[in-house]
Amino acid sequence: MFGWFRRRYLDLLGSIYIYNEHRGYTSIDRVLEAVRARAPDDHALIAAIEKHRADERKHYVMFKRWFELQGRMPLMVDRTCGHIDRFVEIMFRRTIDELDTQAIIADDAQFEKLCRVIALTEQRGFRQVEILLRHPIVTKDRALVRIFQVIEKDEPSHWAPYESWLKAHGKRDPRWWERAIDSFIHSELLLIKLPVLFLNPRLKRRTEWADARESAERLASPIPAIA
Repeated sequence: MFGWFRRRYLDLLGSIYIYNEHRGYTSIDRVLEAVRARAPDDHALIAAIEKHRADERKHYVMFKRWFELQGRMPLMVDRTCGHIDRFVEIMFRRTIDELDTQAIIADDAQFEKLCRVIALTEQRGFRQVEILLRHPIVTKDRALVRIFQVIEKDEPSHWAPYESWLKAHGKRDPRWWERAIDSFIHSELLLIKLPVLFLNPRLKRRTEWADARESAERLASPIPAIA
């Protein structure tokens, strides 16, 4: 019984992470395109966002390899399990796919809001990885531990460019209510969505990888070995 519980927990955990990592790098692609158009001479900001994008893609591939080594596909989870998805929906009142990225980048107030959302999301991710690296179920899977160790090392550089932009332009830090939204989204996932998915016997697996239809250029990124 415990063996089944452990396998189900890790299966669902990996499925949620691989969804979020894919959503991360595909969304950053749009931000990068707009930042390059708005501030082509801000090489430091562009380079930092490019690294963030490459890391998200790298993390996605590591989780993909983790599933491949087990001979199965991730469970079919969607944007309701995406932290950045929920944060954007609440803050901008539309889904990530509905956002007019060019308009947001062109408007300092909107870009400021987006920077805070991304920074808070990445900081939340870092704290969660620290917890998972001490989790007794996770620590029994050496490959998964190595993945989370890579993420733990990468994460601090992910919120840095957005916080740096806010400070450089005299923008405010996140307010209490923005942090409360971040906490609400995290609690909603842990206390409601995760248990519901865990107990859902009809939850299907993906039939193809999320990156199956992406171009070779979009897929490019350095990939460390995990096994």
